Amino acid sequence: LHVAHLNHQLRGADADADAPFVAQLAADWGLPCTIVARDVTAYAERERLAIEEAARQMRYGFLAEVAQQVGSNTVAIAHHADDQAESVLMHIIRGSGIAGLRGMRPKSEMGDLRLANLQSPISNLQLIRPLLYVTRADIEAYCAVNGLNPRFDVSNLDQTYFRNWLRHTVLPLLAQHNPGVRDVLCRTAEVAAADYDLLREDMERAWTQVAHVSPGVVAFNLADWRALPLALKRATVRQAIHQLRRHLRNINFVHVERAVDVAERGATGDRATLADGLMLTLAYDSFTIADESHEEPLLDWPLLEPGTLVTVNAPGICALPDSDWALETQVTTIEETAQVVTTNPDPWTAYLDADACSGPLTLRTRWPGDRIAPQGMGGHTMKLNELMINTKTPRAARDRMPLLVCGERIAWACGLRIDEHVRVTSAARRVLHLRFVRLVG
Repeated sequence: LHVAHLNHQLRGADADADAPFVAQLAADWGLPCTIVARDVTAYAERERLAIEEAARQMRYGFLAEVAQQVGSNTVAIAHHADDQAESVLMHIIRGSGIAGLRGMRPKSEMGDLRLANLQSPISNLQLIRPLLYVTRADIEAYCAVNGLNPRFDVSNLDQTYFRNWLRHTVLPLLAQHNPGVRDVLCRTAEVAAADYDLLREDMERAWTQVAHVSPGVVAFNLADWRALPLALKRATVRQAIHQLRRHLRNINFVHVERAVDVAERGATGDRATLADGLMLTLAYDSFTIADESHEEPLLDWPLLEPGTLVTVNAPGICALPDSDWALETQVTTIEETAQVVTTNPDPWTAYLDADACSGPLTLRTRWPGDRIAPQGMGGHTMKLNELMINTKTPRAARDRMPLLVCGERIAWACGLRIDEHVRVTSAARRVLHLRFVRLVG
């Protein structure tokens, strides 16, 4: 055993007197002891934390540091059954899923505490609570029988702290209706823990099937995710947030529900704000959870910078600015191309009626109000943005997609559709053959 005591510097002389008491007790029992004082108030102000959370962060961080220094893999703390009842009730009042209803566990990983103030990562360090199933009354009785005289922390009487208010006001009121309310809350924790373990196993299996993790991003296969039960949808979204924001302790239920709703019923491009700067973004067959500033990498397509305008000579080669792509154009006869016009499999190759393409040829990116009459729609026009949505063009690429314009009219939304008015028909004599090619060297 190694004794570790942190003076939080919150209770003045009382806190200062605790340290020599602990040191003397450790000496009497022949135990090594580490005692440290840290300014919790300053830390709370600096990190903009409530005092209770700041104290928790510094306390567990200190215990982890001492354990690592002395080569221990276990930290034992003194939470008891009454603390457990308070924790479960606190989670119920604040709003919690099944994970919170478990309260504290008798054995857990220190790394699960999501501490933001550690000097080095925690690994293989366990937290145990040997007294979790023992009541405060039984502990006090044991001390009395064995002549132990523990110090009393007077701050435990301060009901401005949420936990103290529950302990001294709420639980006594509940006990008037059910004297065994503390036992009920502790049993709730045990039932919830067993249910959570089962859900966790199912979530981990589902995770391997629907989620792909890369640095800073979790991507989900949309169809597979939508096939999951609602509980696993919520659980996998929460897991993604934990993966990306390991320091977060509490994840807002409203954030998770909004994310699930967008992923279930939203349209491509819809987004949902999550905790701590994270954003869910819905695509056609997937959705991602990442930092709100995250941009999907551009596909290896012949793209233009937004606002680009390039003159195209036919026949000829038109290099795309700042790219290793070029647009190759040539004019052929209908006899030379008749067999491939209707069987062209390449979206980056197009065959147009050269005589129907009146006016100068240019390549540009989209403008507000752009419309096109996609081939096969009988000349009916639609907004270019609608075409991009319907053809599942990635959102990040839409402002960069090249458009071949004849005069003032879009003749080819490159990679997507040609315009009905320039399609090759049996009456065509000359064919404008266009294809994007990769420049070499």
